[in-house]
Amino acid sequence: MSSMKQYKLYGRQGSGSLAVQVALEEIGAPFERIWVANDPEAVARFREINPTGKVPALVLPDGTLMFESAAILIHLSLAHPAAGLAPKPGTSEHALFLQWMTFMSANAYEAVLRLYYSDRFSTRGALDAEPIREQGTRDFLGHLELLGRSLKPYVLGACYSIADVYLYMLASWYPGGKEELYARLPPLEVHAKALSLRPAVAKVEADH
Repeated sequence: MSSMKQYKLYGRQGSGSLAVQVALEEIGAPFERIWVANDPEAVARFREINPTGKVPALVLPDGTLMFESAAILIHLSLAHPAAGLAPKPGTSEHALFLQWMTFMSANAYEAVLRLYYSDRFSTRGALDAEPIREQGTRDFLGHLELLGRSLKPYVLGACYSIADVYLYMLASWYPGGKEELYARLPPLEVHAKALSLRPAVAKVEADH
């Protein structure tokens, strides 16, 4: 483990970098965590590293830059199979892992963006923000409900995977707070409690 070369993670507290940071902790890989401020000047400087200006971004040990949290998590699970972050590639279990990772990225994460950045989704900006936010919230809850029905107790059944951390992170962004979400979707509370007991999750939560 000590022979691993270092990763460099660019993130922000409360952002999508949480799941990537948990993955690195689960792997036991050495990494440098760099917070990126949210002010325009800091974001402009960060664009010189990551053209999207978004976090998370991960610099791999060979200097390759990755962005998109789901892609980073899938890559880390494949690059470090001994960490057990995903089922074996080529199996039906891995197929379901890819399904849920893509579903969460393309649907749940997208709904969160409409929820918190509503004015970006209309040429009329703030004039249309409220209905966009309301629809984003409904869609987000619908996606979380579907995920909640799959939990037994984890996303892939009895086996933990990094997909669970991705869901744990996404669910924490529900705007009504944890009590309201868990009242609506009790399986997510059971899932969150199980995740919070993992040392890597607890360590990263404390950092965020």
